[in-house]
Amino acid sequence: MSELGLCSRREADEWIEKGWVLVDGVVIDTLGTRIRPTQEIEILPAAHSAQARLVTILLHKPVGYVSGQAEDGYEPAVTLINPANHWNEDHSGIRFAPNHLRTLAPAGRLDIDSTGLLVLTQDGRIAKQLIGGHSEVDKEYLVRVRYGEHEVDVDQHLPAEKLALLRHGLELDGVALKTAQVSWQNGEQLRFVLREGKKRQIRRMCELVGLDVVGLKRIRMGRVTLGALPPGQWRYLGPNETF
Repeated sequence: MSELGLCSRREADEWIEKGWVLVDGVVIDTLGTRIRPTQEIEILPAAHSAQARLVTILLHKPVGYVSGQAEDGYEPAVTLINPANHWNEDHSGIRFAPNHLRTLAPAGRLDIDSTGLLVLTQDGRIAKQLIGGHSEVDKEYLVRVRYGEHEVDVDQHLPAEKLALLRHGLELDGVALKTAQVSWQNGEQLRFVLREGKKRQIRRMCELVGLDVVGLKRIRMGRVTLGALPPGQWRYLGPNETF
């Protein structure tokens, strides 16, 4: 069911246990039941209703918060998801409810010293779309850099061959990186568009070509942008928005 994109593995277990899954018209309520590729899976309306109630939240994460579980005394970003920080220009039409925090998990990391768009979701389909092994959703970042003693007009000092390496030719942990789009946004800021998300990838890429990252901000994931969402505030993914 997960491989077909019907739901997450956790949801599949829950639906099976509740008797919401039929195979060739017969209710399957035993976890781990094996079926043939030719058999037809049917999901009952109750499961679709439960899935429709799942929410996805877009947060402008500030520096100083970790994406996932609390660590080293730093608070997780999910602690910012409360009525006080709900952006007053959220046009999704969804009203906050405490159960929206249940099973809410980040779909993609942002380092503690990075800012920008962090997606938290209850929907396993969205998590798989954004961070699954075969994800093709690109992510866009603005990255302020320094090159040696050069803090302004860095674009005039970084050799062209090093910029080319950022686009293609680097490897991390012995694995070649996918081709990236990298261009100068202004003299001190690079624009990165990646289709993968290794831990601290951009910072490590920059380090390999002699650049120091001064600031990093994610501004887009797929078709969803950070826009005017203020730091520390959040909004719901609207019913007409998709990644």
